[in-house]
Amino acid sequence: MSIIEETRAALLTLFPEQTKAEEEAEALAVQAAAQAEADAAAEPELVAESAPEEEIAEVAADEKAEDTTEKPKKKPVAKKKEKVEEPPREPGLLDTDHATRGTVIDVYCDASQVVEAAKIMDEAGFFLESVTAVDWLKEEKMEVVYDYNHFAIEQSRVVVRAFVSREEPAIDTVSGVFPSADWHERETWDFFGIDFKGHPNQIRILLPEDADFHPLLKDFSC
Repeated sequence: MSIIEETRAALLTLFPEQTKAEEEAEALAVQAAAQAEADAAAEPELVAESAPEEEIAEVAADEKAEDTTEKPKKKPVAKKKEKVEEPPREPGLLDTDHATRGTVIDVYCDASQVVEAAKIMDEAGFFLESVTAVDWLKEEKMEVVYDYNHFAIEQSRVVVRAFVSREEPAIDTVSGVFPSADWHERETWDFFGIDFKGHPNQIRILLPEDADFHPLLKDFSC
């Protein structure tokens, strides 16, 4: 089993419902394959009788002779594409294409699970590449994004994301697992105002110490 497969299996333990669904789907696939193999073994071999080429040519000629009427050409009608809204994503993990998404695994977890996810990534030998956020102003929530990567293998970036309330944005620090999160979380707090609970030194890192604003919030104006 590769590092990615092992990491995926470990992250999947955070989502019992998805684990159960995948196990059931795998069991059904094995059952269907066994049934198809049994059906194929039970069927007698059928010998297809091919018609002579002359007979096939005669039938084709007769059909062409009968169809002498010209059918009116229908003008293609352009159909308007209806925009289909995707349902909100459920907690769990997705296998993604690194070439198009920049990640091989995309994890959406509860805010209370980010430290446990960090421990899983640390045990798998990953390092924390960055911590940032997205301000979803209309949805009244904030998205905290953790990017993990691995030195030993190529195309191994894993993203872990969680949502917090925009009114009181707070989430546990992962600096106890990855000390490098210290600066990343300070920057995210500096720009977005997200409180990383348990952070040992959450002070301004780029803005003045007396700044009372967070410039990357979408409703910020100077």
